[in-house]
Amino acid sequence: MMIMMDGVVKRYNELIALDHFSFNAQDGEIVGLLGPNGCGKTTAINCMLSLLRFDSGDIEIFGRRVDSNNNDVKRRIGIVPQELAIFDKLNVYENIDFYCGLYIQNSKERKKLVEEAIDFVGLDKYRRFTPGKLSGGLKRRLNIACGIAHKPELLFMDEPTVAVDAQSRNFILEGVKKMKADGRTVIYTTHYLEEAEQLCDRMVIMDQGRNIAQGTVGQLQESISTQERVEVGFLTEDPGMKKRLSELPHVVKVTNKNDNYLIHFEKQENNLANLIKFIESNNLTYTDLTSERATLSDIFLELTGKELRD
Repeated sequence: MMIMMDGVVKRYNELIALDHFSFNAQDGEIVGLLGPNGCGKTTAINCMLSLLRFDSGDIEIFGRRVDSNNNDVKRRIGIVPQELAIFDKLNVYENIDFYCGLYIQNSKERKKLVEEAIDFVGLDKYRRFTPGKLSGGLKRRLNIACGIAHKPELLFMDEPTVAVDAQSRNFILEGVKKMKADGRTVIYTTHYLEEAEQLCDRMVIMDQGRNIAQGTVGQLQESISTQERVEVGFLTEDPGMKKRLSELPHVVKVTNKNDNYLIHFEKQENNLANLIKFIESNNLTYTDLTSERATLSDIFLELTGKELRD
């Protein structure tokens, strides 16, 4: 197991930042660490990185207990922080070379790794540019290159696509997929749930310092009451339609979506059949009728009572 975190407690006076928090990651796995602001994600990561002491519990990385003096373990870890950790007076090449040099002393090997990192993030034609001449998206790519140049086995990526353009976001996401293909383990935090669905093998949802749910998207879907959403629109308006739809079997709630209705059902096999029967028996004409399973956003909202950005 790459990471094992068991029952970790971290207090700041009366505030409990981590409340018997447990977490694990297997070799070669991308694990999404999700939660609203202030839920304890950063504290958990800092404890894993031995940047913070914790009050009780146990953490092992690479099968060894976390220790701030364990440089052998630290050399195998990379960090891409949310805040840009680049030097304004150094150019792209020099920034990457500096960070790679913290781990790799051999100049020939370091040069090769720096070139590979530049190629990986697509910054070859910007290698002599200082950060001030780069767009926000290119700065993010440079931030990633600085964290991965030494080829870490375990990589922590904290909001790597925040405030970037669509092109740079896609470039970064494809890069994360390549790292997984290379066998690296990635711990990925994001406020973009579609990124987590696209990238992560498993997700851990945090709230108030606790691990409240974990698993694949499918496993998380099975863990909540709302399993299916059906969007339906009708040819004619009926002021009482929302109430009538809410009285169908197994309906959790009905909300408006533009001119349509969005019906949230409990997990049952005949939800759509019941709706169609209702439509036919009332001689209604529908203009839209689509069904989908609960999204990660639905799961998150039901488990935490919050939107991810709350």
